[in-house]
Amino acid sequence: MATSTPTSHASSFRAVSNLAHVALAANAIAPLFVTYPFNVNVIVTASLAVFTGCIRSVKDAPPTEAMTKKDAMKFPLVGSVMLFGLFLAFKFLPKEMVNLVLTLYFILLGTFGLVATTATLFDGLLDPSTHPLRKEKSVKVPFLDEIEYSTFDLMLTPPAMLFCYWYWQQKHWLANNVLGLAFSLQGVEHLSLGTVQNGVILLCGLFVYDVFWVFCTPVMVSVAKNFDAPIKLLFPKSVAQADFSMLGLGDIVIPGIMVAIVLRYDLANNNGKVKYFKSCFVGYVVGITTTIFVMMTFKAAQPALLYIVPAVLLATFGHAWKDGDVEKLLYWSEEVEEGGDDKKTDGDGKGKKAAAAAEEEEPGRATARRRVRRD
Repeated sequence: MATSTPTSHASSFRAVSNLAHVALAANAIAPLFVTYPFNVNVIVTASLAVFTGCIRSVKDAPPTEAMTKKDAMKFPLVGSVMLFGLFLAFKFLPKEMVNLVLTLYFILLGTFGLVATTATLFDGLLDPSTHPLRKEKSVKVPFLDEIEYSTFDLMLTPPAMLFCYWYWQQKHWLANNVLGLAFSLQGVEHLSLGTVQNGVILLCGLFVYDVFWVFCTPVMVSVAKNFDAPIKLLFPKSVAQADFSMLGLGDIVIPGIMVAIVLRYDLANNNGKVKYFKSCFVGYVVGITTTIFVMMTFKAAQPALLYIVPAVLLATFGHAWKDGDVEKLLYWSEEVEEGGDDKKTDGDGKGKKAAAAAEEEEPGRATARRRVRRD
């Protein structure tokens, strides 16, 4: 019997999603009004961002693109090149010029990110599939792919641009965090690992990446301190809001996409019941809490993935091992194999070739898929 898909669960998560967004927003503005210990703020903000992004990732349609095993393997290398490139740019070029270029780039991204993040909040009032304001259109932009938009997106764009202009002028920590959280939610929502196995590869690779660049070189800390753009969240250490603790968005998005695919696995394989997601998410909370504890103890910057990756993987696969589901979970794929013209295993030639190629390349993954269908 084929597995169910999470398509019927997107609407049922809407109430949970709304509550999660409210909690995330309230937590973000809390330091403006109350004394909020920054270490607690880091843990709560990161955990809420991951949870909210995971809920948003449950869609009524499967992902159109997903990460491959090669992508997962190359990611730490590509990230290292980019990180070291930024380090050299700040070292040999005027810091103000580098930050101006990066700020303008992130303001453009921030406008799109705010529109996309905000539009989802109105799904209950303006159904994306039926409401005329949400009807998708597309335009071809030179040197870029087609950009899809709706009338409602255009209505949200001016306020988003004004907010980004405020950030540019004031560089207020709250504006920085709103943009950073928008990027984080979009990343967790839309980045698909394709298979849980790819997530394991990615996390292990970035575990080494984070440890090397933080402990073995001054590069990561130097770039984080000099990079004046919303690639990190800022947490005021006092009421005066003059000194801040930082958390990189990668420490939210990278583990977040792993937690998200485990949630979607649960919905597709456990009759809609959340099972391994709970363990995976608890593992993330334990990991980020351990990071803050070690940082406070040794009073030194810590590579968060050093603690998050083992916690997430041990919690998830420890639970799966206990239930005898390690192979089934590890090789589960989000690829559509039934109901799609190009991917039906009993359909046209393309689908048959794709299935044969997948089984030849990864026999373990193919075996797990067959077992899933029998369950």
